[in-house]
Amino acid sequence: MTEYQLLPFTFKKLGNNNTLLINQAGEFLELSNKDFEAFHSHILNKQSCIYKTLKAKQFLADNKNNLDLAIDMLSTKLRTRKSFINDFTALHMIVVTLRCNCQCKYCHASSVDLNKKKYDMDWDTAKNTINMIFQTPSNFIKIEYQGGEPLLNWEIIKESVLYAKFLNKLAKKHLEIIICTNLTEITDEQLHFMKTHHIQISTSLDGPKYYHDKNRKSRIMDSSHEAFIKNLERARNILGKDSCSALLTITKDNLHHLREIIDYYIELKFHNIFLRALNPYGNAVINKDKLSYNLDEFITEYIDALNYIIELNINGTNFSEAFATLLLKRILTPFSTGFVDLQSPSGAGISGAIYNYDGCIYPADEGRMLAKMGDNYFCMGNVNTTDYKTAFNGKIIRDIVANSCVEIMPICSECAYQQYCGSDPIRNYLETKDLMGDRLNSDFCKKNKAILNYLFKLIIKDDANVMDVFWSWVTGRKYEDVNLEETKRAIV
Repeated sequence: MTEYQLLPFTFKKLGNNNTLLINQAGEFLELSNKDFEAFHSHILNKQSCIYKTLKAKQFLADNKNNLDLAIDMLSTKLRTRKSFINDFTALHMIVVTLRCNCQCKYCHASSVDLNKKKYDMDWDTAKNTINMIFQTPSNFIKIEYQGGEPLLNWEIIKESVLYAKFLNKLAKKHLEIIICTNLTEITDEQLHFMKTHHIQISTSLDGPKYYHDKNRKSRIMDSSHEAFIKNLERARNILGKDSCSALLTITKDNLHHLREIIDYYIELKFHNIFLRALNPYGNAVINKDKLSYNLDEFITEYIDALNYIIELNINGTNFSEAFATLLLKRILTPFSTGFVDLQSPSGAGISGAIYNYDGCIYPADEGRMLAKMGDNYFCMGNVNTTDYKTAFNGKIIRDIVANSCVEIMPICSECAYQQYCGSDPIRNYLETKDLMGDRLNSDFCKKNKAILNYLFKLIIKDDANVMDVFWSWVTGRKYEDVNLEETKRAIV
């Protein structure tokens, strides 16, 4: 028996007589089942390449000094992976109104009619919201205005932006501002204000006209899609060609047409797409029979779309899939990502928070959606009556943290993918009334596992072109630039 110390890791049998090992720093390695047996039985040859690789990646240590060094290395990498906690709390979403000029069939916010101005945020609440946001210890603040259609309460947006910038003269934080708008009625005055104050736009696009208009119905015009296209071009002309990003919602209507939708995104000069499954909130629940599909259908179509996007990149079109990019960053680098659903503990409240039109504070948009459905469990307080410490160091945040660390959660603690995944305690609560939830039957878990399985299949296959595509997504560079570097290294 060879003397060495096993360091913490999880593993997954791959079905090809190989085993995938992943340690707590997210380092991974594929071994044959025979070598895996030798490794965990302490009979691996110390002179073998496999032994040296396992040692280099901190899967084992072979003496006291090496053990201390390996633990220090693991700790450093794990701290890097958990560094999002140091930015408590960076993303702040403000719902300035529930009114909307569209009536989307899947609307998570359950928007209201245009004439219901009682659902607009008032100035006192907006001012108190900005004051609370600037109490965050994070050096980075991203304010994201949401609705309804937030531009319907334009004066509050304008005044609160000016107030935030005023406060930031003293705070000197990195301040970023985004407005989430359907673009249907945006004005030149609003666009020029956004340009002056370096505000970006996040919008929604469900594909070509038929798919977009079918579910994103306007309350005031025949086609929200036609207005979207006209105003997208106008916004880009004023704000710049990369000023607008778009979000896709996948329903039963467009699920089997993702290649067509990807082509349309590229035609409209978007650089990526987020293939996002339908969430069980608001109108999406009411219209479930018309909109929903089973998870297996989604996974099949997602993988087909991902393969298509990879193929497009190899053939010269630089375009990425956002969810795969997030997962690949977690697999291929030691760095954390800002995506709340892929954090442990959950980023809800820690990475982001949302302030409703009435001043109520929630750890995530899903908590607000749940409140709109009649369950106010996740309300952390109100900006008009609650101080910062009470809101962000209270029971809700503590319960979320205690119930969303995948390293110690039943089922998750044994999963090979725990370092790449996260927890969604709010959805767990919605489905089971338990923050930890039932992960054996969770679509959140099944979806992430299925996509990670496929990504690892491609990574292990190690096709040079596919890996160059992946690295281009992870680094934000063009595929041809990454591919050229690879070619130069091969020549040298």
